[in-house]
Amino acid sequence: MTTATTSLNRGLGSRHIRFIALGSAIGTGLFYGSSESIKAGGPAVLLAYLIGGAAVFLVLRSLGEMAVQSPCAGSFGEYATKHLGPLAGFTTGWTYAFEMVIVCLADITALGVYMGFWFPDVPRWIWLLAAVLVIGALNLFSVKVFGELEFWLSLAKIIAIGAMIVAGIAILIFGVTSGGHAHHIGIANLWENGGFFPNGVQGFIVSFAVVMFAFGGTEIIGVTAGEAENPEKTIPGAVNSIPLRIVLFYVLTLAVIMSLNPWQNVDSSGSPFVEIFATVGLKSAATVLNIVVVIAALSAINSDIFAAGRMMYGMAERGQAPTAMRRLSRNGVPWITVVIMIGALLFGVLMNYLVPDKIFLIISSIATFATVWVWLMILLTQVRARRRMSPEESAALTYPVPFWPYGQFAAIAFMAAVMVLLAFYDSTRIALVVGAVWLALLTAVHHFWVRPRTGRGPGAMAASGAEEAPGETPASPAAPVHSSAQG
Repeated sequence: MTTATTSLNRGLGSRHIRFIALGSAIGTGLFYGSSESIKAGGPAVLLAYLIGGAAVFLVLRSLGEMAVQSPCAGSFGEYATKHLGPLAGFTTGWTYAFEMVIVCLADITALGVYMGFWFPDVPRWIWLLAAVLVIGALNLFSVKVFGELEFWLSLAKIIAIGAMIVAGIAILIFGVTSGGHAHHIGIANLWENGGFFPNGVQGFIVSFAVVMFAFGGTEIIGVTAGEAENPEKTIPGAVNSIPLRIVLFYVLTLAVIMSLNPWQNVDSSGSPFVEIFATVGLKSAATVLNIVVVIAALSAINSDIFAAGRMMYGMAERGQAPTAMRRLSRNGVPWITVVIMIGALLFGVLMNYLVPDKIFLIISSIATFATVWVWLMILLTQVRARRRMSPEESAALTYPVPFWPYGQFAAIAFMAAVMVLLAFYDSTRIALVVGAVWLALLTAVHHFWVRPRTGRGPGAMAASGAEEAPGETPASPAAPVHSSAQG
């Protein structure tokens, strides 16, 4: 007999955490958004991915230090509340949820573009509606179902990228194609078409706006800590694999793409991964890769719904979100938050129906702002947390950040520079405007709504919430997270 649960379940094993982390890094930003970054920076985008990846690695090591020491569902939203104050925690948590909504919109937009490879005459919103309903329904099952689904989807992406790299290198070495092509194929394409910096330093800098969007979602590693079976081992393992992932999945793959097809020929109307094999005449390979990028988009949507839901759940526990978001299904899933994410995705379906040609650039820019803001807050939170520790407490950390404190300050300066970058270009300035309005709105909500309720004491907001619906059990903040299976 199935019984109602009162807390999240620790149902994610080591392989789940590792592949969730992989899946978050291999999604729309790589398969679709990389064409925009290539167009901006040319081959120099490879250097941009290395620099941006190094900064993100320091962010995730900062998050890992805190998550291993204190794993919880609210993750960095809770850490910011504890070390920077309630307003910082409130804006961080809700901006992350906002980020996941926006990234989700980008993912389903890309999915519609991918499906157009096979069905160019079918409106993209039809595919998006089907995807939203299916993925949303799957997220209502237990966290183990989510973990297994994400494991297999991510595994398919990893195998496909590996095969793509091998096939691309084989074409470069042996010149094996199944059709004629009008351009030169070779590694010299990385420096012979206007040089390594064909658009100058300015183009290189502009590419960071899209490059950082590509890494968005990797902070899900911290969110999974609340449902990880052994966060002390799984979190460090997932974070430490990030440098290799950056080199393999971003730098190497894009180097192969631009060697097979000069950077100026990369079209932003579809996935460059698919285009590259279609261009050289390997139509069957292009079809297989399109299947893979569809899987990648579905995987990313799956992770986004999970991550946003868990963040909102954690905020509800702290009284920073409506009480209803703490309600769990009998499978231990915060189902209200899943429904909210499905509603947001349906809005994305509507946007794709109304403005299908402009939505991706707008969404990716806004997502970049939200992503970088969250990373900046993670870095500031970790710095404050470390400075509050005694020398003995710092020495006792089982997973301390490297290069302390200079690496942290360098990463903070880099994230601030990316924020400033958004203001200088027409295509990304809208993100800064939307971000400023968003933060102002959150500040007002916290001042007039959250603070008066939470000011009465911990859990005051929860105590004053609406009555629970029949058949549902609200999650108790005091209840321990358990690992037993439902039965």
